[in-house]
Amino acid sequence: QVQLVDSGGGSAQAGGSLRLSCAASGKTNEQKYCMGWFRQAPGKEREEVANIRSDGSPRYADSVQGRFTVSQDNAKNALYLQMDNLKPEDTAMYYCAAQDEYDGNCYNSRHAYSYWGQGTQVTVSS
Repeated sequence: QVQLVDSGGGSAQAGGSLRLSCAASGKTNEQKYCMGWFRQAPGKEREEVANIRSDGSPRYADSVQGRFTVSQDNAKNALYLQMDNLKPEDTAMYYCAAQDEYDGNCYNSRHAYSYWGQGTQVTVSS
C-alpha cells in the first residue's frame, strides 16, 4: 500500500515562491507509478496541476505552465512541486497523488489516482 505525506505549504505574496514536497513509501519495485499534484480551492473541484510519469516526463495544466515545475527523486522516493511567480488564484489545498502506471499512460483525472497525501495549504496574498 502506497502512502504519501505532503508538506511545504504556507503563505506567500504574489510573485513569490513555495516548494511542496511529497514523501512516498510502500512502492513496489515491480510497479511503475505516475505521480501528480492536485489542488482544491473552497467551493471548487479538485484539479490536477501537474503530473510526472515514471520516465520523468512532466505535464502541466495551462494555468500553471511556465510557473510550476514538478520533479521527482526516485532514490529518495520524493516528489516536488516548485511554484514560482505565485498568484492569489493559486490559493488552495494541495495534494500529492499516485496512480499505477501501465504502458506509459498517466491519466489526469482525479479518479485515476488511487493514493493521496493528506494535503498542505498554500495561501497567496496580493
